[in-house]
Amino acid sequence: MVKEQSIQEAYEVAKQRYAEIGVDTEEAMKKLAEIKLSVHCWQGDDVRGFLNPTELGDGLSVTGNYPGRARTPEELTSDLHEALSLIPGKHKVALHSIYAVTDKKKDLDEVGPEDFKFWVDWAKKEGIGLDMNGTFFSHPMVRENLTLSSPDKDVRDFWIKVGIQSRRIANYFGQELGQQSVNNFWIPDGYKDNPIDKLAPRQRLIESLDEILAADEFDEKNTIESYEGKLFATGIESYTVGSHEFYDNYALTRNKLWTIDAGHFHPTEDVSDKFTSFLPFGKGLMLHVSRSVRWDSDHVVIMDDALARITRSLVRDNLLDKTNVGLDFFDATVNRVAAWVVGARATQKSFLQALLAPIQDLKDAENSYDYTTRLVETEELKSFPFGAVWDEFCRRNNVPVGTDWLTEVRQYEKNVQLKRD
Repeated sequence: MVKEQSIQEAYEVAKQRYAEIGVDTEEAMKKLAEIKLSVHCWQGDDVRGFLNPTELGDGLSVTGNYPGRARTPEELTSDLHEALSLIPGKHKVALHSIYAVTDKKKDLDEVGPEDFKFWVDWAKKEGIGLDMNGTFFSHPMVRENLTLSSPDKDVRDFWIKVGIQSRRIANYFGQELGQQSVNNFWIPDGYKDNPIDKLAPRQRLIESLDEILAADEFDEKNTIESYEGKLFATGIESYTVGSHEFYDNYALTRNKLWTIDAGHFHPTEDVSDKFTSFLPFGKGLMLHVSRSVRWDSDHVVIMDDALARITRSLVRDNLLDKTNVGLDFFDATVNRVAAWVVGARATQKSFLQALLAPIQDLKDAENSYDYTTRLVETEELKSFPFGAVWDEFCRRNNVPVGTDWLTEVRQYEKNVQLKRD
């Protein structure tokens, strides 16, 4: 166990080092504390939910079968509580329609706010917010990989009801918890092979989304919609109805948020470059921090170059006030609670490293065409002792420092998770 005195002594040295280049570590930690992560509940149970907990379908999959998967609402919230207790700060949890808690037999289009009272009561105890996602996958009404864009009106009408209900649920979250609930829309629609008509599916999708929005008018202090595009998916390699261009235009014209999932782009694209292309025109972003390995594979987020580019862009361009930051990955090859903690803490550490930089000085050098200073200083920053500042941030937030948190997870695994099997 890391000794508290050692943490504080190392922090004082780091504080002085950063002060020498004009960086206030106290201010950096204060800003980091203001960044709420939306922690995705589906990492804890392999995206099965409680309505009809079966294996994923529609081109989605979870790898691995690590023991201790949450099977009930009580088990999932217990695991989330454990994870949140090891992540510094107060955050949010993102849900899906399939996580409704009801003793009645309901289909996705029937699930409403009353079926999420369990989650709201739990969130109040935890002191956190809730975000929402309508579930548009792994269901018989996904016909030929189509939902809201289907040529079959009965199919579209079913999924329109799902979307309407998801908005009502998100509004309920906002009303009850006193903080805005982002309601994210992602659908799996597309074609495996080349379609003849690329326009009509998108026109139908526009009409369906508009019908969902027209059903109710909600105060944005309670909820706002966000729309998530995709490059392609397994089974729809040739044509994605809800492409990135489609949804950023839809978000712009409806004054809504655009969701950027870091795993939904070509591996050579720099996701962070899209923030400053969209936000001068758009209302805001919902960011899903994920890690793709050669494709949209939803690996546990680690502190890699891609994550550093994301967090640096949001910090350096002062875009955090227009960006909601969420996590989105599912890995069943490792302890699921540990996966949450690794991903969340990696994201926070990356934000902290971005905050611990003389940003204005670097911008001044750049605007003076002093690219030498820009290069030298950004390289030297990589070896500055940001880890000591992170340890102090953890200490002040009463969470374990370093790898000490793994000891708690192992104990929880032994006492709780392994007993489920």
